[in-house]
Amino acid sequence: MSDVEVVRGGVVESRHSVHVAVVNADGALVAALGDPSALTYYRSAAKPMQALPLVEEGIADRFGLTSEEVALCCASHEGEARHVEGALAILAKAGVDADLLRCGPHPPYSRQAAIELIRAGREPARVHNNCSGKHAGMIALAVGMGWDPLDYHLADHPVQRRMIEEVVRWSGLPEDRLPTGVDGCGVVCFAAPLRDMARSFATFTSDADEGGEAAKIVAAMTSHPFMVGGTGRTCTDVMDVAGDAVFVKLGAEGVYGGGLRGRGVGFALKVVDGGRRAVEVALIHVLASLGALSEDDVAALRHHGRPTVRNTRGEAVGEVRPAFDLSIYATEGV
Repeated sequence: MSDVEVVRGGVVESRHSVHVAVVNADGALVAALGDPSALTYYRSAAKPMQALPLVEEGIADRFGLTSEEVALCCASHEGEARHVEGALAILAKAGVDADLLRCGPHPPYSRQAAIELIRAGREPARVHNNCSGKHAGMIALAVGMGWDPLDYHLADHPVQRRMIEEVVRWSGLPEDRLPTGVDGCGVVCFAAPLRDMARSFATFTSDADEGGEAAKIVAAMTSHPFMVGGTGRTCTDVMDVAGDAVFVKLGAEGVYGGGLRGRGVGFALKVVDGGRRAVEVALIHVLASLGALSEDDVAALRHHGRPTVRNTRGEAVGEVRPAFDLSIYATEGV
């Protein structure tokens, strides 16, 4: 079985199939589940790599971006005040305003932030989009590189060309083996076999471990996990509990990717039906299986890793639980 199960009254009510690939920086498969070659879009899991040019080109330093703001460039955030303020600060430091954002507006994912917006009599704006940090970073990259920032989201813009170059660089795949589409926020997104996606996180992690520029991205994410997600988010809580031992990034449609620090190992997982309730359960179980989380860590993250199913009366009526074991092919690096 390669499933996450939903159990009610001792009966398995639903199952979500899961694919997992864990590799080292050489691309060797360390552990797997399901089909590690399944073609999968990175979606927002690519954001740490997409943020890297800001650091490598010296733009983050030139514009005075803080580590929190760099973390926000990697975020799929809840739209809480600190997220919105951070995106606006990045744009201000780049000398542009929020009208240049090309992500569509939507209400904050945070229920409390959405309520506060309604109470203030304000409509959701582009800066409330969960990807506004990434978009602000892309605009800053365009300005810093001397590119026209208008329509930075289009596939033929130098910003998006640089994005795919980063995915090529870290995955080791040629561009013609990286199908592209349009992401939910309007920029280019990339697909790769899950194993190659995992390799991109392994090489990125290895660069960070060796003191490369990726270290600044990983340090920003693990030092400021709130900025990567927000209140109650699994990615935020994992990095808050595990510290700098692991970095993780959620992608839409049941995707997670990340790296194990000091081990040269990266992972990618995909819930086949895209179920959000399953991907976080799978993430915690995969990290625990790889020894990236201690028993105490798993206990602290139980509400993500084995959440209770409740009815409308608030009564506990079941749970969502992992029902799989990773197949371990090698122990080196793990």
